[in-house]
Amino acid sequence: MAKAILTTQVDPAYDDLPEVRYHFPRTYLRQVQQAIGDWIVYYEPRRSSADLSSRGGRQAYFATARVDRVDADPSRSDHFYAFVSGYLEFDHPVSFRDGEQYFEAALVREDGKTNKGAFGRAVRPISDREYDLILRAGFTRILGEVGAEDRSDAGAFAEEAAVFERPLIERVVSRPFRDAAFVVVVKEAYGNTCAVTGFKIINGGGRAEVQAAHIRPVADQGPDSIRNGIALSGTAHWLFDRGLISIDDDYTILIAKDRVPEPVVRFLRTDRRALVPRRLDQRPHSHFLRYHRKNIFKG
Repeated sequence: MAKAILTTQVDPAYDDLPEVRYHFPRTYLRQVQQAIGDWIVYYEPRRSSADLSSRGGRQAYFATARVDRVDADPSRSDHFYAFVSGYLEFDHPVSFRDGEQYFEAALVREDGKTNKGAFGRAVRPISDREYDLILRAGFTRILGEVGAEDRSDAGAFAEEAAVFERPLIERVVSRPFRDAAFVVVVKEAYGNTCAVTGFKIINGGGRAEVQAAHIRPVADQGPDSIRNGIALSGTAHWLFDRGLISIDDDYTILIAKDRVPEPVVRFLRTDRRALVPRRLDQRPHSHFLRYHRKNIFKG
């Protein structure tokens, strides 16, 4: 087993759905196979699509996942799928370098400049230490909130990675940590505003009352991805989880016929369109919305 970086674009040329699968050519087969059973980090390059002139990518690491298996693409020869589990987005994107320090040693030349040849490879092996450093940098906010023992200066590149009683990855994949990370990214993307009512309620303690809801439930293998999440008020969350409301691919709010009282319906946005984040890669993905409509919605 070996850890790796997998590069995927906002508008990928390949059939990527990072929460579920990574599509790649035979060129990278050996490297991806070596990662089976181990953890990877997703990286978003500067180019947002296959168009060489495209820009807008964050040039940052943004999530981690575990590679479960690699299957041949049945419809495209010399291409393969890596299927993943345990997908979890960082609480903020992490630049590939911090000042003059690079997270991946292979990306820096002897003269200190970026090794563009290595940088151009879509799949790159990394050491356990490099993976640990990226993980700490990606979860600095959550590590601070989950417990004082988790706090670390992720921006500092020490000669040796810090040693903790419990391996970092074990804490990161725990349910409490995953829940905390999911809540942070979803609430932030939606500006603490309910997507279906448009309400933004802040309590007396300064905390937003909006909740982070999974579109495809965790119990049904739904990932902790912002694209599988939506910000909802408590009542809207209850309605959504019970299939009394849903959302179409164009973000139209759907209401189960004759199941939702009219006073409740009046709380929904008058144009019946859900509010979604500005960034396309943060909006609910049709893959998860279709699951909710097919398996949960009672419309």
